[in-house]
Amino acid sequence: MALNAAVEPRITAQTRLLVVAPHPDDETIANGLLIQRVRAVGGTVRVLLLTNGDNNPWPQRWLERRWSIGAGERERWGRRRRAELAEALHRLDVPATALQSLGWPDMGVLDRLLQPDPSASAELAAALADFAPDLVAVPALGDRHPDHGAAHVLLRMALATLGRAPILLGYLVHGHDDGTPMPESPVTPAQQATKQHALAAYASQLALSGGRLRRLAERPERHAPPVASGSTRVLPWRPSPLLWPRLRLTAASTSGLAQQWPWHAAPLRRDGQGGWRLEWPAARTEDACFVRLSLALPSPWIFDHWGWREV
Repeated sequence: MALNAAVEPRITAQTRLLVVAPHPDDETIANGLLIQRVRAVGGTVRVLLLTNGDNNPWPQRWLERRWSIGAGERERWGRRRRAELAEALHRLDVPATALQSLGWPDMGVLDRLLQPDPSASAELAAALADFAPDLVAVPALGDRHPDHGAAHVLLRMALATLGRAPILLGYLVHGHDDGTPMPESPVTPAQQATKQHALAAYASQLALSGGRLRRLAERPERHAPPVASGSTRVLPWRPSPLLWPRLRLTAASTSGLAQQWPWHAAPLRRDGQGGWRLEWPAARTEDACFVRLSLALPSPWIFDHWGWREV
């Protein structure tokens, strides 16, 4: 199924916008103005929340004055973040009934993608079929948070199972993307103020990262269509051989398959020009194929260095 991704959306009272948010606050930081535009003309908005954002230990330690965080504490923190999300949506004029939560593990969206069964993409496909959006905002493939990139891939898998293609817009929170953004619509001071007011509902996140989050929310909202697939399967990276023992390659196809290998076991061959070509049987020419390069090293840094690319 070809994505209707290169068309600039025309927002009307008939617009049905689905915002896919891996964590509470993604919908406001990167889509607060888009949501307001849709609501201002009488359009319908739904927010599909993938996780409750409960794996968020440092703000929780700071605000709760505790070091040890167990399952009960995480569950309580997730409820707090869900309540903040409900208040942010209220400030954006989105009714409480517009929130649908899947309850996936925070920092576990990639694990859902790699499960042998297609349950994660099936849940997204069911949500898409239920709401029938004509406009979907999803994290950009180039977003460096592992939950965000994996969410994009799973959403593309889900869309491939449907017979109807909405306009797909990628939004960026962490890192930078290579997609060409759509033209920005004029923003009024009142809309920007409302967006900041919605962000202020996230007291748990502003406690340690207030300046950074406010700067992210002040950026122009740049929604970009996915980069069109080509026939090549050449990887965009040429990692140093010194890194090979620690590298992991992940590949996923819109056919619903995903797999991960150590670099030395990955289905790769030289392309004759110093690069590497993916020789994965699941990556059929007619399917979109996504690859992710990562380091298997323990680190407090959660963001991807290379991240995902479509090949």
